[in-house]
Amino acid sequence: MRKICVVTGTRAEYGHLFWVMKEIEKTRGLKLQIIATGMHLSPEFGLTYREVEKDFDIDKKIEMLLSSDSQIGISKAMGLAQISFAEAFEELRPDIVVVLGDRFEIFSAASAAMVARIPIAHIHGGESTEGAFDEAIRHSVTKMSHLHFVATEEYKNRVVQLGEDPRRVFKTGTPGLDNIQKLPILSKEKFERAVGLRLGPKNILVTFHPVTLEKQSAKAQFQSLLNVIDRLKETKIIFTKANADMEGRVINRMIDDYVARNGDKACAHDSLGQLRYLSALRYVDAVVGNSSSGLTEAPSVKIGAINIGDRQKGRVRADSVIDCDPSEASITAAFEKLYSPGFSKVLRKVVNPYGGPGASKKIVKVLASFPLRDVLKKKFFDI
Repeated sequence: MRKICVVTGTRAEYGHLFWVMKEIEKTRGLKLQIIATGMHLSPEFGLTYREVEKDFDIDKKIEMLLSSDSQIGISKAMGLAQISFAEAFEELRPDIVVVLGDRFEIFSAASAAMVARIPIAHIHGGESTEGAFDEAIRHSVTKMSHLHFVATEEYKNRVVQLGEDPRRVFKTGTPGLDNIQKLPILSKEKFERAVGLRLGPKNILVTFHPVTLEKQSAKAQFQSLLNVIDRLKETKIIFTKANADMEGRVINRMIDDYVARNGDKACAHDSLGQLRYLSALRYVDAVVGNSSSGLTEAPSVKIGAINIGDRQKGRVRADSVIDCDPSEASITAAFEKLYSPGFSKVLRKVVNPYGGPGASKKIVKVLASFPLRDVLKKKFFDI
């Protein structure tokens, strides 16, 4: 029995991992292990491990977040996480550790697994986010990993460019898109009750995370967005809150203050969960902010994305993505383009560069069959 340990730290990443975990669970010869950590265990971010527990048994919960999102606080949290992951891996003894993305808790998990000589499978490597230190984390995790599951050909080439053996790099697409095929969306009435907001003639979904490498502060950037949103006519706003990155709490306080003043047209949620989030994509006109969802998921349901600032700079994007600076003038121009007749024609023809459903099965097929005998030995692949 091959034990596959999946690490999850956020609501968004769990949405991408859900069908991978389901496939592992039902595949003969595989045993699913789950470690929940990071924001999942924080009351401040909605205790989203409870959503995981509705679907799976969690083998280990790793508390790591401190009540600080300063640089020192994040560094201390990473150290605490690595100690705890080392202990968890010693107890669970998995054959493969599966991680996704570029968050700091994933770096800690990969570091502990590497030292413990446990093969690491990394999903969504090779991507680029030039506006955040996530960029360095993602490429570092790539170098610690032994199997790579990437979303596009460009990302596959980048992983190989980092010296990884092409025979260990698999272009599967993004597993998060399996949700679009497999999850039944809520009716409009049920969705409105679920989020606590009656939809209007126009509706937007706003997610804005701190941009750790940009000079302008998260507070100033997000205030620019709020100022523009405040001037929109007949528009309802659904906020999902920021990650536990530096200045994330600042953004979340601003969201709470805005909703308190504008409860008739706005609502806020720590986490929508998979079903409500996917349903939201069906009922809103656009994803607004700097979440990767605007690039990876929104094109599949033919809605626009207003991508603000440099957090997603370097990522492959569809024609449905409108890039703008974090200034009021630029964001206003982006909204004007979003609601223009010409852009509606673009949306009807948009193709998602991240592929379609089916990635989870492809990933688990490799996890079940790839020979592990010498997988820890890596030779730098020269181009």
